[in-house]
Amino acid sequence: MESLATFDIDLKNLKEDVTLFRFKLDDDFFKSIHGTEVENGKLEAVLKVTKAGSEFALDFQADGDVTVTCDRCLEPMQQPVSTTGRLTARFGTEYAEDGDAVVVPFETGSLNVAWHFYEFIALSIPVRHVHADGECNAEMLDNLRKWMVEDGQRQTQTDPRWKDLEKLKTIIKD
Repeated sequence: MESLATFDIDLKNLKEDVTLFRFKLDDDFFKSIHGTEVENGKLEAVLKVTKAGSEFALDFQADGDVTVTCDRCLEPMQQPVSTTGRLTARFGTEYAEDGDAVVVPFETGSLNVAWHFYEFIALSIPVRHVHADGECNAEMLDNLRKWMVEDGQRQTQTDPRWKDLEKLKTIIKD
């Protein structure tokens, strides 16, 4: 597994200017993060840090593909991702986050941006993940159609034991 220490940005020693950091976010990155939304992927990521006095503007950008589970057939699928995000950071006595602002302890002077990259990526993934037409697992789609309900009626035959329970429902209503 990848060490997330490579994502430590030493803010204290940055020059008063713009500094670029480039990262490759691959399967090892996602396994190290232990996130639940994305477990695999391959992205190119850039972090632009602009230092102005004791304030920092961190601009995140990540482009590539992640692997998510198809909501229809439950098979893995590739989802293209292109995301940007911004955080501001400043020094303080202890670490704190408030929305898109981060306070970094002056003693350590560094900020690990791995989780921030992960959050921007996870938030950019559409809520619904579905393969393109014809790419879903055909066997799973057949099983799904077998159990789908149309107009309140199941397409397959109902277990005869349920008929007696249906009778009870009508008796109880009366």
